[in-house]
Amino acid sequence: MPSPARDDRAWVRGAQAGSASDLEALFRAHWPRAYRAAYLVVHDAAAAEDIAQEAVLAAVRAIDSFDRRRRFGPWLHRIVVNRSLDWLRACSRRPEVSAELAEPAHGASEQDDRLSDELMAALAELEPADRALVVLRHLLGYRASELSRMLDMPAATVRTRLARALARLRVRLDAEEGSQDE
Repeated sequence: MPSPARDDRAWVRGAQAGSASDLEALFRAHWPRAYRAAYLVVHDAAAAEDIAQEAVLAAVRAIDSFDRRRRFGPWLHRIVVNRSLDWLRACSRRPEVSAELAEPAHGASEQDDRLSDELMAALAELEPADRALVVLRHLLGYRASELSRMLDMPAATVRTRLARALARLRVRLDAEEGSQDE
């Protein structure tokens, strides 16, 4: 049975050669995680769908310049996270539609149903860049070395920023737990 990375490489090669079915296979394989990454960063189901679609379209448009020696998933997730952060920055400049006021859809993702409301609320309170790091590392499973390549920053910086983000997340979760005990 071929590994997903092998399938990705074959699909990318086919997509670069103009195969619509290989492009569709890449989309089907990566759409759920692209949407989930966007949702976990922006906490808005409709925006996450738009962001993931835009990211996939950007990846499709740039597929000819994609380096097949690299993995497709991290490349796509970098596009998703960058667009998610752009969306949050745009919302912060338009107070009438701020990210904090956006209503997250209940049950927006079956995978996210397993995440507690407290965790989702604490994630929403993190700075967008910190939230993106936590999502990529702990909810999407990328290693620090992969994040280093994805985000073009030294691995030590990734680990430091991630540790600080997790500490801030822990403080928020502890505060939430403390307020429930009262």
